[in-house]
Amino acid sequence: MQSADFIKALFEFVVLIFSLCVHESAHAWTASRLGDQTARLQGRVTLNPMYHVDPIGTLLFPALIIFGPLIGFSFFSGMLIGWAKPTPVITRNFRRITRDDNLTTLAGPASNLLLVLLAFLTLVVIRFSVPNGKMAVLGSFVGALRPGASMQSHPLVLLCAFVILINLSLFFFNLLPIPPLDGSHLLRNALPYKAMQAYDRLGGWVSYLLMIFVGGYILRLLLGPSLSLVFYGLTHI
Repeated sequence: MQSADFIKALFEFVVLIFSLCVHESAHAWTASRLGDQTARLQGRVTLNPMYHVDPIGTLLFPALIIFGPLIGFSFFSGMLIGWAKPTPVITRNFRRITRDDNLTTLAGPASNLLLVLLAFLTLVVIRFSVPNGKMAVLGSFVGALRPGASMQSHPLVLLCAFVILINLSLFFFNLLPIPPLDGSHLLRNALPYKAMQAYDRLGGWVSYLLMIFVGGYILRLLLGPSLSLVFYGLTHI
């Protein structure tokens, strides 16, 4: 195990946990603003991981994905997915139930996109403010995202690269219409009543299998072009 690969894996794991906390906190904060205080009363409007961690979705499964290849376990390599403890929402507390539920649902993915934008802008500032900034940014960006690539010596660029990778992954993953992901809430709110009842019966292990295998496949399809677009922006801005 190379020390550079372990450091990159550690960066990745910490950023994933932080991003999941931001995601769930955004749900809780938005629900509170729209009239449902359930999550706020449970202390979920916070970035403290203790309030959001799911043992499997936040710790075990991401650890297998991130650290597994370092010890020869690469079954889940090529995808980065994870989830936190769902934010409790009681929709009857909203003034306009469907609209406010959709806004609360979209707050999570929107927070991930905001983190992507902040990380991208930070990379742009570094690109123009440090000596040889373009090479430092592009080299670290590629080093962070390509397994086995040599890691450049700019930790802030490395951190921003992982923020972009992980939050784009969370954005796409959570919008999939698979229960209990955010996309399933949006789809459910758009379905007729009978179709909604049938959709509600989809759950349990079926959902987890769909998230891991179907979700992972779709994520790989969407993530590659998105990261290429970010790299193009950093190159030509």
